[in-house]
Amino acid sequence: MSKKVPIVAIVGRANVGKSSLFNAIIGRREAIVADEAGTTRDSISARATTSDGHDFWLVDTAGMKDAEDDFEFTIQEQILQAADSADVILVVVEAHTSISEEDRRVAKMALKSRKPVILLINKSDKAQKGIAAPYERLGIKNMIPTSAIHRSGLEVLYGALEELIPTASITEDTDRIRVALLGRPNVGKSSLFNAISLKQQAIVADRAGTTRDINRTVVKFHNREIELLDTAGIRRSGKIERGIEHFSVLRSLSAIEQSDVCLLLLDANELSVALDQKIGGLVKEAGKGLIIVVSKWDSVEKDAYTRDSMAPKIIEDFKFMPWASLIFTSSVTGQNVSKIFEVVLEIMEKRTQVLKTAELNKWLRKMVDRHPPAGTNNKQPKLRYMIQEENPIPAFRIYGSQTKFVHWSYRRYLERELRLAYDFAGTPLQIWFIDRDIDKKKTDEPEGKSGVQNKNANLRKIGKKVARTSDKKAKKAAK
Repeated sequence: MSKKVPIVAIVGRANVGKSSLFNAIIGRREAIVADEAGTTRDSISARATTSDGHDFWLVDTAGMKDAEDDFEFTIQEQILQAADSADVILVVVEAHTSISEEDRRVAKMALKSRKPVILLINKSDKAQKGIAAPYERLGIKNMIPTSAIHRSGLEVLYGALEELIPTASITEDTDRIRVALLGRPNVGKSSLFNAISLKQQAIVADRAGTTRDINRTVVKFHNREIELLDTAGIRRSGKIERGIEHFSVLRSLSAIEQSDVCLLLLDANELSVALDQKIGGLVKEAGKGLIIVVSKWDSVEKDAYTRDSMAPKIIEDFKFMPWASLIFTSSVTGQNVSKIFEVVLEIMEKRTQVLKTAELNKWLRKMVDRHPPAGTNNKQPKLRYMIQEENPIPAFRIYGSQTKFVHWSYRRYLERELRLAYDFAGTPLQIWFIDRDIDKKKTDEPEGKSGVQNKNANLRKIGKKVARTSDKKAKKAAK
């Protein structure tokens, strides 16, 4: 986050509608909303803009309550950190309910920070005169009745924020690399996220299902901005509970779509899990770069040969994507954590390389001369030339004749040789065979029956018809 852009934090006790307000203010569903108290656990942030175009970072926090264990204490610490870093604090209470001890504690914490504080009386769907009166006891002078569902009170809130925050503009860096952390629950995604970002932003606990929203942070490595997306664990379909966890899985799938490169984390103590391979398949289908990260490497009893004996087994499990990179890491010791950045940059370099058409065609002729395509059904395909597509991933079109009869193994042969020639490590490739004769025929036919040619053809038909009619009339007159 840029220091020049103000930060606005939403705080309050559990289940007062903070996440609903967060989504209403930013204009989309980013935070998970449910009737269950304590849905939000990580502090999540997103860009927001007032009516007059003031950009700011909006931070949604977990519900404030007593910390009953170390896990809950970590959550409450995050709330304090978010409030401490904020320029404006939005304290949310629930309308038509009596003030609770948690409400008083939140208000006291916000006022103690000496930051500008606004009290949002949420769920004020039926605003009544004097609705704010009972909440004056919290000591917050600026009070606004709101309703996230009906988006009421938001314009008043925007006006209040515009008086409190400076004019700022957030510009998205199109050169930024987005990296999603994926895997089953409790494989160490949040630990790696914290180790990479060098701060305690995601919650780490020895229990499954800690992260529910997409947690984001931006770091710099070799003058490149890398945005990390920490996601909830993906469970087997039959294990996914309805409601909150279902939305968490959808967030993970959304993170795959948003990313350029994915880190698929495997627990070093629990390898060869079918779900890990399924997640890898999702990444491949989405056309994203992939690094298989074996986490918790510090917890494995090993000798000098453990890695060399384990790597072939992992490669065999993911033989349907032999191009994926493989790294063994430990968030505890920091082993190979920075190496991940290096591999991410290498993959992005390969994904964005543009090959000259002349060079590609020279390579294609060499491949065809070495091993001509055999085809099927006694049809002999001919491959004439190829071009590279403008695509987020390396994609190539190969033109020729009878290309639909090219055997699938020949596609694999070309992909393997293309990877060897141009080092497309860590990223999937797309190769299409286009039948130029069919393509030309489809293109030519409409052209012969449209435009000027079509008009001329119609005129010739009319002329012939007129001539035939004239001949008939002349013969009839002669008789």
